[in-house]
Amino acid sequence: MKKIALGINTGFAVNRFPEPEIWVKIAGKTLGLRHVQFTADLLNPFLPEAILKSETGKIIKNLREYNVSIDCTFTGSFTRVNHLMHPDAKLRELWFAWFKKFLLLSKNLGAKSAGSHFGILSDTDVRNKKRYAYLVKEAINYWQELALYGKKIGLSFLNFEPMSIPREMAYTIKETKALLERTNKGIALPMLLCLDVDHGFASSKDPRDNDPYAWLDEFAGVSPIIHIKQSLFDKGGHYPFTKEYNKKGRIIPEKVVDIINKKGCDETLLILEISHRERYPQDLKVVEDLVESVKFWRKAVKD
Repeated sequence: MKKIALGINTGFAVNRFPEPEIWVKIAGKTLGLRHVQFTADLLNPFLPEAILKSETGKIIKNLREYNVSIDCTFTGSFTRVNHLMHPDAKLRELWFAWFKKFLLLSKNLGAKSAGSHFGILSDTDVRNKKRYAYLVKEAINYWQELALYGKKIGLSFLNFEPMSIPREMAYTIKETKALLERTNKGIALPMLLCLDVDHGFASSKDPRDNDPYAWLDEFAGVSPIIHIKQSLFDKGGHYPFTKEYNKKGRIIPEKVVDIINKKGCDETLLILEISHRERYPQDLKVVEDLVESVKFWRKAVKD
């Protein structure tokens, strides 16, 4: 049997529970989770060093109090930008420097890995074959440089998340395989995947590209981190695992765990990545829905 643990992405806390003493308590005490994927939106590396140091100290203090660990870090909604594939070379360099700070912040928070989407092409560049090829090569070079830095500071691996449209990269099973292979050639640290059960190209001619279990079957072995949320056929949101959505959702915990046990990594973190709109009544139900989601998954993942 593989080691499978349940954790949560801190996207739920951004602008809602920004205080470490609140979001860590929710994760560790209210939800009873021991593992967290920390998002850059909660503490952006662009902030002054003094603030980063102070906030890191507050976070670590609360992690210890509630017996929670930050196992990994990731970019978030506010940092879902072009970064290493930006059309402007100066901005690509700026984001490369940002990622070095993010990797160091990740290490200081106790994480073993850091990750992001691979990069995002502009609408203009995705339509230009030469620019497309050039910017993919640029991003691969940047990631390989970041792997060198990550190894130097003591991280174990980097990871990127397959997405759902051509501009955002790794949107089909075939393309993800190719990008993963190219990036790992001669890399200092392994580049692995943060798989997402709700991603994949819904408009693909290959139905497997819109099948979460096909993605799991192909990539569970190189996905030590997997984002989970209830997935509907319309891929319309980061839905919680509540009765309302489980009735029409495609994600069955036992089925996910079965594939991981057969084809997954020795250790896999299943990370709840659930978002609620800033509208009523959704905004008032965040913690309630997270509690129900954890309970739903505890049938299959005992930790």
